[in-house]
Amino acid sequence: MNEIIKTTLLGLFFGTFGTTIGGIIGVMFKNPSKRMLSFILQFSAGLMSAIICFDLIPEALEISNMSSLLVGIIIGIAVMIFCESAVRKNERITSNNNSLLKTGIIVGIGLAIHNFPEGLAIGSGFGASLKLGYSLALAIAFHDIPEGISMSFPMKNGGMSKTKAVFLTLLSGLTTGIGALFGALVGGISKSVIGICLAFAAGAMLYIVSGELIPESNKIYKGRIGVIGNIIGFVIGMIVIDAF
Repeated sequence: MNEIIKTTLLGLFFGTFGTTIGGIIGVMFKNPSKRMLSFILQFSAGLMSAIICFDLIPEALEISNMSSLLVGIIIGIAVMIFCESAVRKNERITSNNNSLLKTGIIVGIGLAIHNFPEGLAIGSGFGASLKLGYSLALAIAFHDIPEGISMSFPMKNGGMSKTKAVFLTLLSGLTTGIGALFGALVGGISKSVIGICLAFAAGAMLYIVSGELIPESNKIYKGRIGVIGNIIGFVIGMIVIDAF
C-alpha cells in the first residue's frame, strides 16, 4: 500500500510540476503583438504535432496494433468535439466572443486527457523498476512544460487572470497522478489498454492542433511568422523527445 501511495504522489508531483512551470512561463508574456500570439500558438501546435508523431502514436503501435490505434484516435477526436461543443454553449464565453479563451480551455481539457496515459506509464514504470519509473517521470515533466505554455498563454491573453490560468494549468496535471495510481494498482496492466489510452490522447491532441491552435493562429495573424513558429516547435519537439 505504501508503494502505491508513493507512486501516486510521485506521478502527481511530476505531472503537475511540468505543466505548472509551463503555465507560469505562459502568463509572463506581457501584451504580445498579433505576430507574437500567432507565433506562440503555432509553436505550441508544432510541439504537440511532434509529440503525436514521434511519441504517442509510435508507442501505441509498439505495444498494441493498428486497429486499437485507430479506435483510440477516433474516440479521442469525438470526445474533444463533444467538449468543444460544451464550451461553446457557455454563455459567458460566447457572449464575449473570446475565441482565444475558448482555445485555452479546449487545450486544457485535451492536456488533462493526455496526462492520464502518461500517469499510467509512470505507475507501470515504477512497478518494473525505480530507475525506469524516475526516468519516465522526468521525461514527462519536461514534456509537460511546453504543453503548460500552450494552455496558459491563450487563457491569459483571452482575459483570464494570471493566477487562475496557472491554477487551471496545475489542475490539468492532476490526471497524471490518477493515471499513476491506476498503473500502480494494476501493475502489469494490459498493453492493449495502455495502447488505446495513448491513441486516445493522440486523437485529442490532433484535434486541438488542427481544430483550435492553427485556425486561431491564422485568424489572429495571416503572415508567415505562424508557419515558422510551427516548424520551430515541431523541430524542438523532435529534439526533446529524442533526448528523453
